[in-house]
Amino acid sequence: MIDVAPLRSGAAARVAAAEAIGQACRDSGFFYVVNHGVDPTLERTLEEQSRAFFAQDLETKLEIRMALGGRAWRGYFPVGAELTSGAPDLKEGLYFGQELDDRHPLVRAGAPLHGRNLFPKHPAGYRETVLAWIAAMTELGHVVMGGLALSLGLDERFFADRYTADPLVLFRVFLYPPAPASPEALPRWGVGEHTDYGVLTLLKQDGTAGLQVKSQGRWQDAPVVPGAFVCNIGDMLDRMTGGLYRSTPHRVQNRSGRERLSFPFFFDPGWTAEVKAIDLPGAPPPTPNRDDRDSRWDGESVHTFQGTYGEYVMAKVSRVFPELQRAVL
Repeated sequence: MIDVAPLRSGAAARVAAAEAIGQACRDSGFFYVVNHGVDPTLERTLEEQSRAFFAQDLETKLEIRMALGGRAWRGYFPVGAELTSGAPDLKEGLYFGQELDDRHPLVRAGAPLHGRNLFPKHPAGYRETVLAWIAAMTELGHVVMGGLALSLGLDERFFADRYTADPLVLFRVFLYPPAPASPEALPRWGVGEHTDYGVLTLLKQDGTAGLQVKSQGRWQDAPVVPGAFVCNIGDMLDRMTGGLYRSTPHRVQNRSGRERLSFPFFFDPGWTAEVKAIDLPGAPPPTPNRDDRDSRWDGESVHTFQGTYGEYVMAKVSRVFPELQRAVL
């Protein structure tokens, strides 16, 4: 449990907070943050309105289906439409991102994952709630990334100046129905084993557990902690730190017997940022193009990747929705 309030204030205690973040990233790649400064009323409203959206009939929800979002890759998908490792996930969800109009340079250039959101007619006010949440989590993302920079012995603005001045921010709202309870049934994963693509994920959960993290070769449950967000690092921070901070495999299985809501927010490098290994103070130079595929869940190396973050994330996303990828991209 890491108190990130000192990272906001610039107090001397921010060094201790940064050290705790660094230790967590070396140990497991997952940690909880508290005193994050996000309005609890906004949290409750987001959860209540999201639950109201998913309670509608499928036909109504499909009015904002992802096929209508085009290259911006926004909108609703039903249970089974998203794949992880080639298998359908047991969840339905909404894809949101930074709200960008047609004048934005990346939208004008036709960059995928950029553009306008698709918002439902019901519940009333959901658009405003979602955009307020994206703004609050973007601000928190900058705060935590400052702590990550300090934990590596870098200037607090290292990532902001080089990678996240204009971050790619993606927000998901997932509803997981209960997994089949029959002991004879094959496991149905809400989300199968995977790592996240970018640098930082900030996760709000409702009161229902289901997240599991693979640490030191064993799967462990990540309990829900009221008032805390789960943070984990992604593939690009693994790449930048030469494997010092590892992107950790995780998965979801909802065994609670009731529906589970989850709100992952992805704070990632800018679309055109070229991601490279960085020279860390006091550390040996990173091994160029170190191949880590034998230890990766997907058999693909993070450290041999060369290019922009946009290129990396699109190679991944195209596997999650292959039919949509062929249709709109």
